[in-house]
Amino acid sequence: MAKSPYKFKDSVAEFESLRSQIAARQFAPIYLLMGEESYFIDSLCDQLAETILSPAEQAFNQITVYGKDSNAGAVVNLCRQMPMMGSYEVVIVKEAQQLQKIENLTHYTSAPQPSTILIVCHKEKNVDKRSALYKQCQKSGVVFESVRPRDYEIGPWLTQFLQQKGLRIAPKAVQMLTDHIGCDIAKISNEVDKLLVALPAGTKDITDMHIEQHVGISKDFNNFELCNAVVTQDVQRAMAIADHFAHNPKDNPLLLTIMALYGQFRDIFIVNYLRWLEKYKRVPFPGEMELMKTLKKSNPYAVREVCSHAQRWPNRKVFGILGLLREYDGKSKGIDTGGMSDGELLRELLLKIFMQ
Repeated sequence: MAKSPYKFKDSVAEFESLRSQIAARQFAPIYLLMGEESYFIDSLCDQLAETILSPAEQAFNQITVYGKDSNAGAVVNLCRQMPMMGSYEVVIVKEAQQLQKIENLTHYTSAPQPSTILIVCHKEKNVDKRSALYKQCQKSGVVFESVRPRDYEIGPWLTQFLQQKGLRIAPKAVQMLTDHIGCDIAKISNEVDKLLVALPAGTKDITDMHIEQHVGISKDFNNFELCNAVVTQDVQRAMAIADHFAHNPKDNPLLLTIMALYGQFRDIFIVNYLRWLEKYKRVPFPGEMELMKTLKKSNPYAVREVCSHAQRWPNRKVFGILGLLREYDGKSKGIDTGGMSDGELLRELLLKIFMQ
């Protein structure tokens, strides 16, 4: 099956559109919520479950089944029931990727009842888009494809997520959170919810101090500070952070550190290449807004930082560093480590970078 052209940004846009429709009580008879990113699927399912029926109606007319404990035939029978003292019969199928003979849902999706709303939560992968089930759900209802974000998409999403709540967040605070948690949107959302409860009333700007105080991530010893020390060639500071990481390996996984460094030098490589095109090919160097899109940055400050750092690192050195990072990516996964700990590997990697 051909790879989906759908991207994370498309999922975000469709997610927001569906949330608005549900809030306005514009319901479809079928919702097929599918894909790798569970956060959007769970959020839409929860909103539907809380919005369609009143709490009193839910007791009689809303049922949730789990794929591993049911089969398509049983779901079809539930969908054909008439609501009791309510406007809709709501049938929610969670973990539908485990549902036995899921293709048999077509016995219902081919002719859905106007009094029933079927919500199918199909995680981990998509329903085959060539299948009759997919085509019928698309024709008669809503199909939502939930795409997992790439590492560079998390920061902009988090910034936008907080803007919708009337908050701003500093670039360093964004990187502290995303470096610590990774690309798991559900975990990031949970940490943000806890952070918002803990913040003083009236807070509009989230800083690295807030992240350190309420999330438990050091504002001085983190991947953001390490990357900054490396690209500014502050050897002493970089090695001090590496020592801190070595003493706190669970809080500072080597793989995430290598990913952060790789992203930093990848951006430097791109800026240097664009400058080369300007100098030798007379291709105009992009403006700040265009460069933000190219580097996938959420604010001009981050772009200016990359451009400044690029002046210190010519691409003949960056080529070697990117190669080193690929090598140590393998070592972080246990390949040819020579028995060295993650802390020792990081110190060795940093020294090799500074020797370029």
